[in-house]
Amino acid sequence: MSEIANISDTAHWVAMYRARESSRPDALFHDPFAERLAGERGQATFIAMTASMPATARNGWSFVARTKLIDDLTTDCLADGCDLVLNLAAGLDTRPYRLAIAKDLTWIEADLSAMIEEKQHALASEQPHCELIRRPVDLADADARKQFLAEATAKARRPLVITEGLLPYLTAEQVRAISADLAESGVRWWITDMMSPIDVRMTQRVNRERLASTPIQFGPKEGAEFFAVDGWAAINTPSVLKAASRFNRLPLVLRPISWLLGEKFGSRVLRLIRR
Repeated sequence: MSEIANISDTAHWVAMYRARESSRPDALFHDPFAERLAGERGQATFIAMTASMPATARNGWSFVARTKLIDDLTTDCLADGCDLVLNLAAGLDTRPYRLAIAKDLTWIEADLSAMIEEKQHALASEQPHCELIRRPVDLADADARKQFLAEATAKARRPLVITEGLLPYLTAEQVRAISADLAESGVRWWITDMMSPIDVRMTQRVNRERLASTPIQFGPKEGAEFFAVDGWAAINTPSVLKAASRFNRLPLVLRPISWLLGEKFGSRVLRLIRR
């Protein structure tokens, strides 16, 4: 495989990083299903993408730190009374199986039907820690997305939405539409990741050919304030760069950058709350 053909390929690729992290004696998280889910497709994508990456990015520190940050922020929302989790474009995420979650929590995963079927088959013999529902939805279809959100959140009081590794591949207009739809659906919290404009430019330059079919696009200069117009306020905005340094996953050569520019440079994970 020479390039990322679609966003589904990124799910298999990132699963390989989760598998590698899980095998470490000092693992930040344990995903016993990651290698199985990545499969040959994930291994091939991993090899191809790693070959084109700068040496300082090959250990996947950004993916590992992002995963850990979202784990922790999700746990915070659950502690704050979240009664429903919606994972949009859930891909090969396995948090319902690996996080400490109350049995009576409802967790809904939405993705394209092919991804849902693949995941359902791969995990058919496994038991999630909560009530897990999977729904095939084309989230790029505005009407289908709105209908799904309305139905999914109808009985929830404090729902959380997760969009991990999705927004960077969308245009600002597409992100704005999703932001407005989530706000209108009564979502309480939204956990997502967002790149900086510098990140977008660097990724476009380094992986232009391999990401030709799924270019990185979204990295607003206003940062988390992009979402304020829809009534979202940021309550947590941890830097992925600084987190990777704190987790001892950032290469030594990049650590001075995290100390000097960590608050201004690099991707962030956001926990937004509806005002």
